[in-house]
Amino acid sequence: MHGKLNAVPVFVPAITSRSNRADRVMMRAVDIMVASVALFFFAPLMIVIAALVFVGDPGPILFAHRRIGRGGKDFYCLKFRSMAVDADARLRELLAVDAAARDEWARDHKLRNDPRITGIGRFLRKSSLDELPQLFNVLRGDMSLVGPRPIVQAEAERYGRYLSEYCAVRPGITGLWQGSGRNDTTYRRRVAMDVAYSRKCSTSMNLKILAVTVPSVVFAKGSY
Repeated sequence: MHGKLNAVPVFVPAITSRSNRADRVMMRAVDIMVASVALFFFAPLMIVIAALVFVGDPGPILFAHRRIGRGGKDFYCLKFRSMAVDADARLRELLAVDAAARDEWARDHKLRNDPRITGIGRFLRKSSLDELPQLFNVLRGDMSLVGPRPIVQAEAERYGRYLSEYCAVRPGITGLWQGSGRNDTTYRRRVAMDVAYSRKCSTSMNLKILAVTVPSVVFAKGSY
């Protein structure tokens, strides 16, 4: 499906999470247990979503995007495909003629009115259902249920000297950022929240973040 992953070509100083070993083992156990139960529970819904994605825009059902993981190593983050198969061409065409879109893309690596997103894809993103396949990433150990949102290589420089803090923990399906408005917050504040999480993460903190995430997802706070 994909070629061999390469390490991120940036220098990442060695650093480990401040949580103790027992707590890290507990967090991993919670990840495996919750992800397994969630996959079993959501399996029928995921089958329906897969069918809708294909019917709406024939092509791959899943999108595997290269992201930076723990220790600065790359991994493929899974999502239900929410963009058209010619998404790259659509983005290039828009950025070539729309200065405001170019500024928004340079600032956030996101577009509020993104021409690449399909009809079903817009709903999946708004409801966060496009991220359900990341439960497989959690089982594989690429991600955790809670942690910094996985970033792409182009975003690494925006973390500056704090990149090592991001790389000290597994990226998460949810985190402090999702519970604080997601795209309604600034990128600088997102980095600050990732650093705060990396320095203080624990099983109890993860459970609190998961509890806060539920209303954020239900009411689609800050998602687009």
